Amino acid sequence: MRDYIKTILRGVGQVMLQNNALTGLLFLAGIFYNSWLMGLGAVMGTIVSTFFAKSLKYPKEDIEDGLYGFNGTLVGIAILFFFGINIFTVLAIIVGAALSTIIMQAMEKRVPAFTAPFVVSTWVVMLGITIFNLTPLLSSPLPQNSSLDLFSTVSMGVGQVMFQGNVVTGILFLLAILVSSRVAFAYALFGSLLGGLSALLLTLPLNAINVGLFGYNAVLCGIALGTKKWNGFILATFATILSVLLNYWLGRVGVITLTAPFVMATWMALFLKSKLKEKI
Repeated sequence: MRDYIKTILRGVGQVMLQNNALTGLLFLAGIFYNSWLMGLGAVMGTIVSTFFAKSLKYPKEDIEDGLYGFNGTLVGIAILFFFGINIFTVLAIIVGAALSTIIMQAMEKRVPAFTAPFVVSTWVVMLGITIFNLTPLLSSPLPQNSSLDLFSTVSMGVGQVMFQGNVVTGILFLLAILVSSRVAFAYALFGSLLGGLSALLLTLPLNAINVGLFGYNAVLCGIALGTKKWNGFILATFATILSVLLNYWLGRVGVITLTAPFVMATWMALFLKSKLKEKI
């Protein structure tokens, strides 16, 4: 039972690429601080996706490292964030989390999956909910702002990785990353800051900037690509700025972006890196 709990916590930690049970526990603490409902969604999604991987006999080491948990974590949070809780959304979490596990296994053989299984499975489930008109999409208007709040921008940018628009939650998330890796902590801060400032320079909506909506994909880009070397810093910077542009462009055409800008920007950065290596 103790090992299973650690597996679940590592799954939550892997949302920000941290194979650390304490990190996962602190992430959950941050989510529950802001929303007990989304906290339950995170736990449920992680359990379902992990159990499904076990039942399909996927590699034991990968399961124990939480690699089949984190996409389910995000599915559970996202469904409750967008639709609230009822019998249909509980079923949607089960279907979406299980689907994310299958997609993860299929993608990992070809490309680094990151959070792509979460994005695809959540889009599929949300489409199904919408087509069959099972439950309405919740609306949450953004606060109106007349000036940049940099502290809020950076902290919420980290929190919004898991749909948490809360300063304290963002700080708890940063502490959770620091427990696991100082480099990841530095790049999470850097990504959130650069994402917010890039959006500001592009004159994107200030209210969206202040609540971290242009920071969370940038946070993930920074953690995924950033290293102690200059090439890692340059790659992370490139992907961070690109994620802001993708987030804006996809939003303009009506796409619920989730973490798709992070995945796309990181794949593009890794592709460019591989091409540059071939020429050297």
